Amino acid sequence: QRVAFALSEILVVSDKDTLGSEQLALANYYDLLASEAFGNYRTLLERVTLSPVMGEYLSMKGNEKAQPAKNIRPDENYARELMQLFSIGLVELNPDGTVKTGADGLGVPTYDQSIIEGYAQAYTGWTFANADRFRWPKTMDWFSPMKPWADYHEPGAKTLLGGTVLPAGQTAEQDLQQALDSIFKHPNVGPFISKQLIQRLVTSNPSPAYVGRVAAVFANNGQWARGDLAAVVKALLLDDEARNGHMAAPQTFGKVKE
Repeated sequence: QRVAFALSEILVVSDKDTLGSEQLALANYYDLLASEAFGNYRTLLERVTLSPVMGEYLSMKGNEKAQPAKNIRPDENYARELMQLFSIGLVELNPDGTVKTGADGLGVPTYDQSIIEGYAQAYTGWTFANADRFRWPKTMDWFSPMKPWADYHEPGAKTLLGGTVLPAGQTAEQDLQQALDSIFKHPNVGPFISKQLIQRLVTSNPSPAYVGRVAAVFANNGQWARGDLAAVVKALLLDDEARNGHMAAPQTFGKVKE
């Protein structure tokens, strides 16, 4: 439950102005986080992405391919927030979570507008599992993963992170899987998520060395598995800085309790 609560502050949803009276849907989303608290982060990203609660909150549900004649284009909201908040952040990171800088001394951006558009296209075509129609359905299943409607999925090629190009003509399922894979393998994910988990479970001001040790476990749990949250949580709680940081830096160690 501690880890689920931490994840709920990273993979954020809300009922404000969106879910109305669907409190059980929010509870179900929280149960999703609890069930994956010690699972793999790639699996968690996929389950969150296909959650109708997240789909409603960040408008991936009902996201459809471009129709220029109707002034419709793929919604970029979830494409942007998945990268900015849930996985890699705005700037390139070193393995210890410190920012990589360019010749101008500023952080190197992780993506640009064209990449956002590529992911927005990849995430088109999904709605409620039991929907009677794609747009504004009357039947709304808030508990099952969303399902794709092929006619609303963008068929063209899509350019993603790291020069990855999804070929034209793929299904919504293929594009989604490959898009999430391209994000999950980005080197920022380990330090970006590890630092946030440390901040929520141990201390608000972890040293780069602490972040680096935990991020290394995110990259490899000792059995060449990436994204093992059980191993990550164990590493961050048993780290020497977690055990003894209050003695080494009594003025700055710790965090405000919720």
